[in-house]
Amino acid sequence: MNPKTVAISLVAVVAVMAAVIIVTNLVPRNVADAEEAGPSEVPLRLLGPDGELAPAQNAARLHLNEDEWSKKLTSDQYYILRKAGTERAGTGALLKNKAEGLYVCAACSLPLFDSNTKFESGTGWPSFHTPVAKENVLDKKDVTLGMVRIENVCARCGGHLGHVFSDGPQPTGLRYCMNSESLRFVAKTDLKAEGEKMAKELEKEKSMPKVGDRLPEPELDAELAAATGEATAIFAGGCFWCTEAVFENVDGVTDVVSGYIGGKVKNPSYEAVCTGTTGHAEAIRLKYDPSKVTYGQLLRIHFATHNPTELNKQGPDKGTQYRTALFPTDDEQKNVAAAYIKQLDAAGEFSKSIATTIEPNDTFYVAEEYHQDFANNNPVHGYIRQVSDPKVKKLKEKFPEFLK
Repeated sequence: MNPKTVAISLVAVVAVMAAVIIVTNLVPRNVADAEEAGPSEVPLRLLGPDGELAPAQNAARLHLNEDEWSKKLTSDQYYILRKAGTERAGTGALLKNKAEGLYVCAACSLPLFDSNTKFESGTGWPSFHTPVAKENVLDKKDVTLGMVRIENVCARCGGHLGHVFSDGPQPTGLRYCMNSESLRFVAKTDLKAEGEKMAKELEKEKSMPKVGDRLPEPELDAELAAATGEATAIFAGGCFWCTEAVFENVDGVTDVVSGYIGGKVKNPSYEAVCTGTTGHAEAIRLKYDPSKVTYGQLLRIHFATHNPTELNKQGPDKGTQYRTALFPTDDEQKNVAAAYIKQLDAAGEFSKSIATTIEPNDTFYVAEEYHQDFANNNPVHGYIRQVSDPKVKKLKEKFPEFLK
């Protein structure tokens, strides 16, 4: 190949790279929307109080809603970590850093890279050939920009870090091309203090009740009725297959129907609700005997068997149709619901604020027949096994006194 051809080829490559960088900065995506479903705990290698990397252990993933992330991070960090943006080449504060220490996640402090694996790649972004631990840096397929790349995300918080390419030095031959804004550098002399801080944070997290723990009884609740009767409660908390499966096992609940409520379209179909444009929530309508179980007790079970801190999502399901919401049928239920949310938040029962909304009791539209009693009719369905069954298991383990 003659020098002129080489020069033209290099110019073309640089132009393509520049276009990719520009488009990447113009079209960020939402990390929360792209985040895959996973267990609440994952194996991680954390920094110990002695300043050394500890063996892999199961640790809770860090889940915050986007409002909480925007308050915790700077605008640049939020743009990159949560929107998967890219900083301009050559502008990162850590690009030329040569000090000894660890590079940790700027969002959750998980150790990611050791300074001894950093090298000068000439690309304009901090580059490393090996993560500090394979558990801590996850690979994800990225098909944005009309190409297939491997994205790297933090295993603890899911934050976007950068991408990995196969043009790095030995011993791995890989180049982990990271954004400075996704990282925080901890000098070698500060590792012990960093590890002690992390240990305290983890202890605090462990002391927080997890979803599925026994929550306290409502301070405000109706007394059990003196005579047998029938009352109605309507709850939303993610996919109605799951909430239905939970309450079908509760003593005093005589009927559970899956349906849609809270939207602006009459007689919506499942397909329409799934678009997230009708305003409806997937919900269940319970008929219960108030002489056997109170509304407050049903609330207690509901809050313990779904995650009331997630905004417009529940586990793998994302969208306003999967919001956590209550639809009181009278003023007494409304007062009990508001008081219980306030009680749980004031006591810090969850590590984040409750996102559950209290909404008007609009028309409840019964869902299609194949949705009714779905878990019982489809016990080997993958979703039922992975998402619904664990919730029912929590009910049986944490609230045996409420079982039929």
